[in-house]
Amino acid sequence: MFRPARRGPTPPGTNAEDIVVAVPPLVPARPSNAGRPVLLTVASMAVLVLLAGAAGLLPGPVALAVGVGSAGLCASAYLVRSALDIHHADGTFVACRGAGFVGMGALATALTLVVPGWSPPGAVTWLTAGLAVATGCYVLGATLLPGAARNWAVRLRRAFDGLGLGVSLGFAAYLVPPDGQPSPAALPAVLIAVGGVSIVTVVVLRARPRPVPAVWCAVGAALVLVSLAALAEVMALGVTGPAVPLLGLPMVAGLAAAAGGGSRRGLPVPPAEPRNPDQYLASYPLLGIPAAVGVIAAVWHLLTGPGFDTTGIVFGLVMVTVLVLRELLVVRDIRRYAGRLRVAEAHFRSLVAGATDLTLVLDERLTVRWQSPAAARLFGLCDAEVIGRPFGELIHPDDAGDALAVIGSVLAGEHEGGPPVLVSARLRDGDQIWRDTESTISDQRAVPEVAALVVHVRDVGERRHLERTLHRLAYLDQLTGLANRRALMRDLLAARRRAGQPGTLLVVDLHGLAEVNDARGRAVGDAVLTEVARRLRALTGGEDVPARLGGDEFAVLTPESAVPAYALASRIVAALAEPFSLPGAQVRLHTSVGLAELAGAGDPDEVLRHADLARQRAHQLGRDAVEWYDPDVELQLQRRMELERQLAGAAGRGELDLVFQPVTGLRDGRPAGVEALLRWRHPELGTVLPEEFLPIAAALGVTAELNEWALDAACRHLRNWTGGDDEFWMSVNVGPRELLAARFPEQIAATLRRHGVVPDRLVVEVAETWIAEDVPAIVAALSGLRGLGVRAALDDFGSSQTSLTHLRRLPVDMLKLNAALAGDESEKAVLEVVVGLARRIGLDIVAKGLETPERIERAMAAGCRYGQGTALAGPAPAERIEAYLESHRAER
Repeated sequence: MFRPARRGPTPPGTNAEDIVVAVPPLVPARPSNAGRPVLLTVASMAVLVLLAGAAGLLPGPVALAVGVGSAGLCASAYLVRSALDIHHADGTFVACRGAGFVGMGALATALTLVVPGWSPPGAVTWLTAGLAVATGCYVLGATLLPGAARNWAVRLRRAFDGLGLGVSLGFAAYLVPPDGQPSPAALPAVLIAVGGVSIVTVVVLRARPRPVPAVWCAVGAALVLVSLAALAEVMALGVTGPAVPLLGLPMVAGLAAAAGGGSRRGLPVPPAEPRNPDQYLASYPLLGIPAAVGVIAAVWHLLTGPGFDTTGIVFGLVMVTVLVLRELLVVRDIRRYAGRLRVAEAHFRSLVAGATDLTLVLDERLTVRWQSPAAARLFGLCDAEVIGRPFGELIHPDDAGDALAVIGSVLAGEHEGGPPVLVSARLRDGDQIWRDTESTISDQRAVPEVAALVVHVRDVGERRHLERTLHRLAYLDQLTGLANRRALMRDLLAARRRAGQPGTLLVVDLHGLAEVNDARGRAVGDAVLTEVARRLRALTGGEDVPARLGGDEFAVLTPESAVPAYALASRIVAALAEPFSLPGAQVRLHTSVGLAELAGAGDPDEVLRHADLARQRAHQLGRDAVEWYDPDVELQLQRRMELERQLAGAAGRGELDLVFQPVTGLRDGRPAGVEALLRWRHPELGTVLPEEFLPIAAALGVTAELNEWALDAACRHLRNWTGGDDEFWMSVNVGPRELLAARFPEQIAATLRRHGVVPDRLVVEVAETWIAEDVPAIVAALSGLRGLGVRAALDDFGSSQTSLTHLRRLPVDMLKLNAALAGDESEKAVLEVVVGLARRIGLDIVAKGLETPERIERAMAAGCRYGQGTALAGPAPAERIEAYLESHRAER
């Protein structure tokens, strides 16, 4: 008939009776569908035969036997064939037992009525026996219907429930009315029928799920059994005539209903859901109806009848015995269920008590009605402090508004069907301390046993502390406590989103920190960085963001406009230029500061890049410089990077060149010598002056290579040039690193020998600006050159703070004055003093920067012997200098 769904193992604590069996759909078998018209045809013919018997056209017993017998045989064959088809289709014997036993009941019904039709003597006894067999078959078939029961223990239990109802109904049928009891011969048949109908009714009503075909099958079986019992009573009373065939009509209807319902398949699968024992006990009034029927029947009999006879007393005792046994079984069920409840409650209490969450139950007014036992352990809250109080009083005032609004939305049903709502708020514990918590709000008002809001509260204080710690690690520099690069970029992004407001980014670079780390250790360097951070905090305002970008780079993000931001940068330069007094050390640093406006870039990365470019330009300009970013700065930096890339191989590529500027005697106008000036002739960048590429060469460490090339080229030209005598000289500029190098005198000597140049025709020029840094070393280096016969000149004298007393110590032969001394009338007195002192110690004087006749006259008046400037002769390549010298030689 139906195949029960295959289920997994029963969950612990769940009784087998408490599971509703899911019936999967089955494919209908062909005989079930094909045989149904035959069944309906036979049933219709049986009805016609019975009506013919009732009309007197056929003998009543014959009509009854033919009509009911044919219908029963057809129904039996139909059901048995359906059972066999289901068995072969599913391969499961369990699936076909219900239909098979119902078919056997139909067969027993047919045989019961066929035999009395041909052998009337003993018909009541035969009917009673056949009724008993049919009842057993129908009862077995009903208990094997889908959802009726899963095992024989449950089947017997439900059969016993039906038996109790049957005994009560039989007792009532015997007593009511007092003068209408069944005949003694038919009484067993009546009792068997009442018991069978009761058992089938209880089994079907208790089935879960309860398919409609199963109900039809039960109704059909009940009609057949009741009709058979009525037929036995009629035969026992000797009634004949039309009434006998008419009793076959409900039998035929019952057989058709049983056959139609018992063979139905392909039903939809109902959801399988567990049934609680309390629902099981309350689903059908097992004790109420039997007891009520028996009591009402007994009272009615006492009021209207003569009293109880022996049979009635026996009936009553049987009924009471059955009801008592049923009550004992119910009490056993209740105790077993109560035991399971105690175990479940113990499990629940242990889970709740050991949980890491606090559970609260709130009514619709948000009053706390219950809290879990973990409240005292987790939050130090006793029941008296919480139960009966509004939940909002436990929440921090700053968080109460948002939290209660979320809970209100839950009460309004806005989150119905969704996951529990999360609320973050601070709750007060038993020590009056506010704790960070997260609560999930679950609406359980639809559950009758709860009918409230369930709040699960979890302490997230440690997690929040960890989050704050991670935030501090992620956005703070651990050494200085300033914001790090990530925090600065975040604040830059936020500042750029504030449209219409000014803002400036300052990038500060420290110079000299690497030397501090090398000389004094990284501990001193870290202390310097910490002090730098302290000074930056002292200089910045509340809205400024000082940050450390990494290493020796810092930054300040300020909302100020250009002028206040530049003033802040100047204050930073001045503050960081002050000495850093540390235990056992005093450190001085220099800084370069670049500024960039926030509005001048597309994103935070570009702002930082602009400020860094300005910082690089400031570093090029000198110490403690401040520079704004503009597009020209970027172009200059790009040019510098290109020069750095190309300069290293310039000498090897033949891109270096020399130009020469004559030094002329002011009295006679004759050329006394020339100064070699280095030039870089780049094929793409053009001519690059020394003022631009020499600082780059010093940074790249290629100055020695350039000086070596310039010295060699100058000596090669000097070998071929004379000014009319052998006293014609050539001066070459030398940097401090090259002059102080140990092999520099040897290099000079080798170059002079290679080109055959007399040493005193070469003059090495040393700039005054770095003489004062290490006078003893300079004196020793120049003395070594003098020992070779090479003369020395102190270049650009008067541009620095060199003391005049140093002139006596320095082994120089020539003094080249700064252009300002001869160019300014106010410096006339100074010029005369310097020239007089130099002449007294035997130095030749060269006045530089003579670009006008007035300056020439001023230099001559002061006593200068030689002059150099565009008014006399400008820088020129070697070919023009040769022509210049030849012309002066011809004049002489």
